[in-house]
Amino acid sequence: MRWGYLHFARFPAQRKVIESPGLAGKPFALVEEVRGQRRVAFASTSALKAGARAGMTLTAANALEPALQHFAYRAEEEARALSSLGEALLCVAPAFQLAAPDGLWFDASAAHLFGGEEGLCLRALEVCSGHGYRGRAVVASELFTSQALARHGTRPVQVVAPQESAPALASLPLLALAEASRAPFTALGFSTLGEVAALPAGAVTARGGAEGLRAHMLCQGRDDTPFVAAVLEEVLEERMTLEWPAESFEPLQFALKTVLDRICARLAGRRRAAVQLSFVLRLDPKGQVELPLTLARPTARSKLLLDLARHRLSDLKLENPVAALSIRVEEHSEDRGQQLALGDAPEGDAALEVVLSRLATTLGEGSLFCAALEAVHRPEQAYVARAFRPPSSPRGMAGELLPKEEVEVSVDEAFRERPARLLEAPAPLDAEVTESGELLAAWLLGRRRRVTAMAGPERLSGEWWAETPFSRDYYRVHFEGLGPAWVFRDARDGRFYLQGLFD
Repeated sequence: MRWGYLHFARFPAQRKVIESPGLAGKPFALVEEVRGQRRVAFASTSALKAGARAGMTLTAANALEPALQHFAYRAEEEARALSSLGEALLCVAPAFQLAAPDGLWFDASAAHLFGGEEGLCLRALEVCSGHGYRGRAVVASELFTSQALARHGTRPVQVVAPQESAPALASLPLLALAEASRAPFTALGFSTLGEVAALPAGAVTARGGAEGLRAHMLCQGRDDTPFVAAVLEEVLEERMTLEWPAESFEPLQFALKTVLDRICARLAGRRRAAVQLSFVLRLDPKGQVELPLTLARPTARSKLLLDLARHRLSDLKLENPVAALSIRVEEHSEDRGQQLALGDAPEGDAALEVVLSRLATTLGEGSLFCAALEAVHRPEQAYVARAFRPPSSPRGMAGELLPKEEVEVSVDEAFRERPARLLEAPAPLDAEVTESGELLAAWLLGRRRRVTAMAGPERLSGEWWAETPFSRDYYRVHFEGLGPAWVFRDARDGRFYLQGLFD
């Protein structure tokens, strides 16, 4: 098997800048408490240039850079952010394994779909770049080899051929090994993995024991560590604790964007789209508010969801500030994408979805409905009101798009000679007819309208077994000053009725 590794230099610092763009280019540090002291866990590039280093106390870092901003480092949040990125990569790899806090392995068996392993690495980096992260990718036959080269190498993309792991690792520093494994070799003055690999195995075992032998094997490109794929959560939920309680919507929307970005990344990797979401706001010091969000059409686009969430939450009145936020996907469906006609703008379609979702959320799910065709011959009963869902892209049995010609023909046949505006019940016409029964004129909208053209008839009859059977001759009639209308003559009484109007 072949394994890839993605390394993100100072992943928590990158994540912080993505979530708070105002920190770009500024000195800041993520701080954790160690034995009662606040120490730097990760630092930004500007802070590193000022001399701040991981493990340094916050007081010492502030002395080097007085403008240093600091934030709490929460390992569980970093792991969740890294996990959401791993799920986003499911579109290029069938499985991944976390290596928190700054990288992950992925199964490289799908490389042939991307033109080879280098193409797979480039595509994986492209996905990460789409979420704002910069990294390096390496594919090798061993987990340690791929991780070590990604972390300590200099090439953004590297593919190590089978049996070539030892030469590729030779120049890497001993820092590639865990601290406990490299300590004996550092004490002897060794500085590279190649120097350790060249030692006799017996001497290494005698001095370093099982741990030393294990390190010696890794330096030689021999690693039997199994790949343990991350178990995907069945319930898609993302949580975030705010640095400071939010008393207005403005600071809350940054957290909203971050959490929705993670949710959408996980949805996209699984090829799913959200149908219904629920927002839970945990208040400070106590209390919580839960709000549902129903979508007019399934989507995995974070920008659209952020617009809808902004509408849902911006006017919300809360008793206490918001301390934490969580979003859960209550219902999701297969994401089949959407095919727009030539000339259609995605922005206009997204604007329609925003309006529809706002209506559904504000007025209730039953507020939006549309007419759906029924298998009934009687025209006024051939439509029924159903929950509104904008039409999705036409697809075949296996999900593939149908040819455009086939779609157009089927739609044309289904709606041939049928009006766009159908009356709920046929309206009797005050009509003028000839002795032979031809329609000459009718009173419509308060005035007499002469018939200028007439096509038909089309006979519809049936339901003889029902209490109200029907037999009608339908005509497409052009009335003066009104346009085409759908009119029928009832065989029961011989009168003309208006059924609908054509656009």
